[in-house]
Amino acid sequence: MSKKQQEKVKHSGPERSVVTTNRKARHDYEILDTYEAGMVLSGTEVKALRQGKGNIVDAYAEIYNGEARVHNLHIPEYDYGTWTNHPPRRIRKLLLHRGEIDKLSAKLDEAGLTLVPLSVYFLNGYAKMELGLARGRKNYDKRQAIAKRESDREIEKAMGRAAKRGGK
Repeated sequence: MSKKQQEKVKHSGPERSVVTTNRKARHDYEILDTYEAGMVLSGTEVKALRQGKGNIVDAYAEIYNGEARVHNLHIPEYDYGTWTNHPPRRIRKLLLHRGEIDKLSAKLDEAGLTLVPLSVYFLNGYAKMELGLARGRKNYDKRQAIAKRESDREIEKAMGRAAKRGGK
């Protein structure tokens, strides 16, 4: 392949390797908006994340003194770390633009909104976190969401069967 042909090849975007996701958050919360934040980590934390370890199920984020921080993000100690290992649950700083922080702090002052970590991943070698501005769902809202998802699945199945019958 010549150089010009290589330049014409379109890539789908930067490589994104997901470490962990919070699937329960999309069930418990209605996600209104999402943000991508960098994380300030120590060396052993990055190495532990690259091993695929980490848990964000109990994690939550906040804006405190003009900084975004995440609490209860569990990154276990690095297996080959020595005395330089990190504490597994510590408050970690998140990197957001000043405008995003100001907008988030204004929205978080509204009643019922919270900042929920949705996933941790590596993008171009940097550890990132996807945050969701969310409103909590009531139990009946959760049941309605499940019923809608199941009915959509039934419709897709029926359409697939109809397409197969029409093609024969």
